[in-house]
Amino acid sequence: MNRPVLAVTLGDPVGIGPEITARTLAEIAGEEGHHGIAVGDAEALRKGARAAGVDVEVREVRDFAVPPAGPGVIDVHDTGVLGADVPEWGTVDARAGRAAVTAIEVATRAALDGAVSGIVTGPINKEAIWQTGSRHLGHTEMLGELTGVTRQDTMFVVRNTAAQGHAQGHHLRIFFTTRHVSLRRALDQITEERVGHSIREAVTALRVFGTEHPRLAVAAINPHGGENGAFGDEEIVHLAPAVAAARAEGLEVTGPVPADSVFHQGLTGRFDGVLSHFHDQGHIPAKTYDFDGTISVTVGLPILRTSVDHGTAFDIAGTGRADHATMLSAYRAAVDYAPYAPLIRETYGT
Repeated sequence: MNRPVLAVTLGDPVGIGPEITARTLAEIAGEEGHHGIAVGDAEALRKGARAAGVDVEVREVRDFAVPPAGPGVIDVHDTGVLGADVPEWGTVDARAGRAAVTAIEVATRAALDGAVSGIVTGPINKEAIWQTGSRHLGHTEMLGELTGVTRQDTMFVVRNTAAQGHAQGHHLRIFFTTRHVSLRRALDQITEERVGHSIREAVTALRVFGTEHPRLAVAAINPHGGENGAFGDEEIVHLAPAVAAARAEGLEVTGPVPADSVFHQGLTGRFDGVLSHFHDQGHIPAKTYDFDGTISVTVGLPILRTSVDHGTAFDIAGTGRADHATMLSAYRAAVDYAPYAPLIRETYGT
């Protein structure tokens, strides 16, 4: 598409999603070269705009090809699940869960049909989703089912644009060998085969998203990289053999590198990506370095999907205190990655 159109789902309509969506779309309204369209209940978006103190007209559209109206107007593809009956802010409600699921379904279908270049997803509440009868652990699993993909991976994008002495403008991508499981289960799932697969998937993703010659580091698991087995043998038994096999295939992979230094090395430009092995190993450094600027990209789907990396913040929903910085970062990342949408479809299409 010459002007990428992005579907921005509201997430849970009684969380902070409507507020941060309203603020994001209001901020980019009138910019040339892209068009963001909210997907969800129009009244929830209006309610969110009022709570956020955003003075905009919310225009309901039925066609994703409609031209943007310019400053002061934000567009919404109204899914009509709730109508005027939007539940109270910050409550776990099956109706809100159904509205969130419907928005995801509509946006995903539009991306699969080529009506939009990609989707940007707001935060959902898993308990509300489960009250609808869904047993999906989250967005990623739901999107996998909707697109017919059985294996998806998360790529965190950490944008180093301000730190003095670092590689200005360098983007570090963080990948994960395991996902939403306990730490004990995650360690049990670490095998040479699984790590090797994750290495190859990470390198593929780096190439798909614009890095011609990707340099990937594999984080160690144990302190000091295990100290030759004194502090654990995962590096010897599983990680080092997987790295050696990948290097034998011609991939530029380094590791295992002690986890207390590998993310710093990545941010300073030594690596394009880091493969972490369990949830918090990758999340903590990314969010500590730049909570608002770190965004999530789902790789392995035949569509472009970026997302905020935070939750629904029910405790402040409706108060106007929600910061939209992460949603804005996710939106701008989707604009940047939109030109890769055809390659994403070609690489990951079923």
